[in-house]
Amino acid sequence: MAHPIDEPERMRHRILLPDQLGRHFTVRQAASAGIGRGRVSARDLDRPFRGVRSVEAAETPLERISAFAPRLHRGQLIGGETAMRVWGYPHPGIWNVEAPIVVVVATGSARVRSRGVTGRRLAEGRVHPWRIGELPLIDPVAALFMCAATLTDGQVVVALDALITAADNYPGLRAARPPFTVIDIEQRLRDWGRFPGSRRVRDALSRAREGVESPKETETRLLIVADGLPEPVVQHEIHENGLLIARSDMAYPELKIAIEYEGDGHRTSRDQWRRDIQRQRELEDHGWIVIRVTQLDLDDARPLLDRIRRAMASRR
Repeated sequence: MAHPIDEPERMRHRILLPDQLGRHFTVRQAASAGIGRGRVSARDLDRPFRGVRSVEAAETPLERISAFAPRLHRGQLIGGETAMRVWGYPHPGIWNVEAPIVVVVATGSARVRSRGVTGRRLAEGRVHPWRIGELPLIDPVAALFMCAATLTDGQVVVALDALITAADNYPGLRAARPPFTVIDIEQRLRDWGRFPGSRRVRDALSRAREGVESPKETETRLLIVADGLPEPVVQHEIHENGLLIARSDMAYPELKIAIEYEGDGHRTSRDQWRRDIQRQRELEDHGWIVIRVTQLDLDDARPLLDRIRRAMASRR
């Protein structure tokens, strides 16, 4: 049941907030802008964290992190899983608005303590500070290293594939992310030395491949290899008579077998669906076997793997 708002409260609501405060601000920032405590105590403002006010309650995890940003001081950075999520790199599980916010400080500094916040310390020089809008955060490689101990081997490979891809259509990744190569990550591993999950990252790096365009492509590739099948070529360009006719997610070029992961976008986009059918027909006209994969195949992989084996056997 909504609480009635008395006249003094209504009057406080009518006091306009200066634009310089933005959508999220601390009580101290409001005082510096000439806004009294009565206004920041009004019930039209949300209180996501102690000492913080927001014009509206956060509806997404990113909005909640933005609400916490005014509380961050110099040297305090969004890190770990939270940083991976903000950058858009794949991380297992569902990211919801109540997820803890990981904040990193240098060793020797006091951890950030607040409801809904997990404070972590890292040695000086281990992270490269970045900024996305108003959010100060650590670089993606450091974020992955912080998470490595809690991820499976396959999940680390998925994240590494995303780190080294140059694809501009990888789902969720920020376009302005920093570029990385395998050599870059190897150097960071040497810089960090031993840390929880370091061996997992080193082992996974040999299984990472450039050019991957989605997490599901990585999962499909790992599933195929884990069953003892040869590793398919990633993002193989198919030419006929000197012309590029398709680029396959995965392929066995010498056997003319193409493997395509079909995400929901292929199903919900009418134009994409039509292009997929047209491309499959064209490949089949040139003698290729096209194996289309969905999440159902990853959930129950045996039929898919048997189909790939049958396709390979038919070429020998």
